[in-house]
Amino acid sequence: MESQSSPKNFADQAVQAYQSGGFTQAARAFEQAAHGYTEHGEPLMAAEMQNNRSVALLRAKDPQAALEALQGTDQLFAASGDSRRQGMALANRASALQVLKRYKESMESYKQAGDALEKAGEINLRVDVMQQLAWLYLRRFKFYEAILTLQSALAGVKNPTLKQRLMKKILFIRL
Repeated sequence: MESQSSPKNFADQAVQAYQSGGFTQAARAFEQAAHGYTEHGEPLMAAEMQNNRSVALLRAKDPQAALEALQGTDQLFAASGDSRRQGMALANRASALQVLKRYKESMESYKQAGDALEKAGEINLRVDVMQQLAWLYLRRFKFYEAILTLQSALAGVKNPTLKQRLMKKILFIRL
């Protein structure tokens, strides 16, 4: 039987709070879950909870705390060979940096996230990340980089959605 203060119990409470829009409450519960997983000797689960906490903090409009929650998580996932979660941590970092208007750092984190997700074989997640990077390029008036980024993202998609097929046709037109 699981105790009320088990990391999984805190994680479940956090998910419930997040789904009902209680982002600050969710962030606190994810933090408690992270501490619990650390105490139980499960550093990867603790890092996962910190990533979830970061997302909740970002939704609670606290991007600086969201960025701080991620410290070291991508390196931990990289060291364990978990490219998927490494990519997600880097994408979360990029999102927080973007909200903080630290665009250069954000673009670099999105690139690293895309590389990690490609290594993990997570093509659809990579497309989402690369679309965010392309959007940043467009906002910085770097049109050529935006087009190359979208082309790169869509090139590996095996079963593109209608929207992706349309984008592919537009982006791969020979001028």
